[in-house]
Amino acid sequence: MGQFGRVVDERNAGDEGGEDEQDGEAAAARGERFRTLALPHLDAAYNLARWLCGNASDAEDVVQDACMRAFRFLDSCRGDNARPWLLTIVRHTWYTEWRRRANAHEVAATDALDAADSPDDWQPAAEDPLALLMRSEDAHRVNAALAKLPPEYREVLVLREMEDLSYREIAAIADVPVGTVMSRLARARRRLAALLGGAHDETAHASRAARAPARSGERAADGERGTPPSGTASEAIDGL
Repeated sequence: MGQFGRVVDERNAGDEGGEDEQDGEAAAARGERFRTLALPHLDAAYNLARWLCGNASDAEDVVQDACMRAFRFLDSCRGDNARPWLLTIVRHTWYTEWRRRANAHEVAATDALDAADSPDDWQPAAEDPLALLMRSEDAHRVNAALAKLPPEYREVLVLREMEDLSYREIAAIADVPVGTVMSRLARARRRLAALLGGAHDETAHASRAARAPARSGERAADGERGTPPSGTASEAIDGL
């Protein structure tokens, strides 16, 4: 638990200052509840921050700030929604910093991302070959391509393909309708495919081969989920 645990303990100590023992026990219970709710989802929080930020250093800062905010607003978390709750805070933390850095033109451009929504864009792709590529060992190449996408496209790809969240959960995190999530995913997949070039065709062929019966009559093995981008949640909270 490391320095993350110490931050919670320091928060508890600060809350206790001069209060009676009962208040101290309540503060300790709050810290323990935070550990129980947040710790299981720190890897997902770091992965989202890493893909949004494009580098480990900024991702660490985002996760640290998000953990502080999450502790402050712990009462807003229900036990059954801890993961999307924490990821929502990570997303908001990143966008606060991103908007601070961005100029007015870049921020205004986000409103145009969904201007051409079409029902044809909303078709789900459960066996999308890009998902296989994102989960492959070629994470550095995918990371470089993702960095060229607008943040709104990066986040839906990561939440769907890497974190396996439902459309409804992603919609809640991004604060947009489910239809917007689906159209953004469709566009993000097309853009990423174009950026990755021939790798998309090769992966699509591998995906079709994986679904075809083998000569022996047995199914070919499915592609395995590979490693996420470098860095772990524990590294992301080292500075806490």
